[in-house]
Amino acid sequence: MTGDWRSDRIGAALKGDNPTVLRRLAAGFAVIGDVQFLPGYSVLLVDEPDVQRLSDLPRPKRLSFLSDMDHLGEAVESVCRRMDPAFRRVNLEILGNTDPFLHAHVWPRFEWEPSDVVSRPVWLYPQERWTAEQFKLGPQHDALRDEISNELDQLRSMP
Repeated sequence: MTGDWRSDRIGAALKGDNPTVLRRLAAGFAVIGDVQFLPGYSVLLVDEPDVQRLSDLPRPKRLSFLSDMDHLGEAVESVCRRMDPAFRRVNLEILGNTDPFLHAHVWPRFEWEPSDVVSRPVWLYPQERWTAEQFKLGPQHDALRDEISNELDQLRSMP
């Protein structure tokens, strides 16, 4: 997974060139995270590259984005609960400190996490977790991608 799609994740998703896209949702794109040290980590990208904050969206689209975040969070939770009995919860975050576009992080959390970070923000994990080759998104995550995508499809088909 290389290429300049990372420099314009939303534009690449709109063109169909972002390989991390799981599904197109009402107000954005559900994507699987570039790193998977917490398996199932996903991100919701807004579908308008110039939108920086939730408050930049008109209220109806803002509510759609939040609903999409809820659906992605529920999909990740369902899949992680089925795949790992040590699943604890899902954390949802809209931060915007690094990337200049609106996005929401969906972090599954597990009982097997190191004791010094299990109850703390994911951002406190050591740098090597973020950069280690073994945690980079790759073909070994295809089954996980499929599960989350299928769960999103099921959630969207429910009334």
